[in-house]
Amino acid sequence: MLPSEYSVEGKTVIITGAARGIGKGIARVLAESGAKVMVTSLTNQYLVPLSESMAADGHPIEILTADATKSEDWQRTYDYAMEKWGHVDALVNNLGDAIRKPIVPLPGGVPSTPLTDDEWRFVIDINLTEAFLGCRTFGPHFLERGAGRVVNISGFAARKGSPDMLAYSTAKAGVARLTQTLALEWAPYGVTVNCVAPGQFPDPETGDPAQVTASRERAKTSIPLGRVGELREVGLLALYLISDASAYMTGETLYLDGGLSHA
Repeated sequence: MLPSEYSVEGKTVIITGAARGIGKGIARVLAESGAKVMVTSLTNQYLVPLSESMAADGHPIEILTADATKSEDWQRTYDYAMEKWGHVDALVNNLGDAIRKPIVPLPGGVPSTPLTDDEWRFVIDINLTEAFLGCRTFGPHFLERGAGRVVNISGFAARKGSPDMLAYSTAKAGVARLTQTLALEWAPYGVTVNCVAPGQFPDPETGDPAQVTASRERAKTSIPLGRVGELREVGLLALYLISDASAYMTGETLYLDGGLSHA
């Protein structure tokens, strides 16, 4: 039996953009471990099937359609959580996406369309602004209670840039610095802020089967541990960061990428 410090039984947790992929893995682990979980997503496309699946497994979750890049939707998320639970113990800012384009066309390279203003703003908003808005919305609640856990989801790109991924790498690095700064601001009030930076975690349930297979094959030679990550593995790390076992950790960015960011 694990020490009691690892328990998340009864803790209330909100996870954004969690209807599929990494967020779904976090939601499953936390709900199975006894946490009360609310999952938000922009649409019901994957949200409802996840809710139905979790309920069938005996681990029901709350769901809410919301755009985590919009302040008004964050307020609606806050109001809904307060109505359901009365308080929130932890916030996981998980939303993210990427657009693979260079900032300008490269001489002699493959013809490509450069990153537009709107695309830059989209990538920054969906990866970085959403975490800022989530922390700004729930920060006063955590500070007033003198307790709270924030887990921001960054990515291995925060440590290591790659061609055509300028906006994404910039945003993910920003998430790491946002985490560090807020951790220092909120530490005196008993609130911890940490960051998980995952590597490659394809979703076999919702991803394109051919792309998932290709990712697993490439990983055998491109990732030091020789495989892609399993969605539950991010959930297990999030569970630690939300539990009392991590009470003395704040401001950290933990890379969970099979060694990819060091390769």
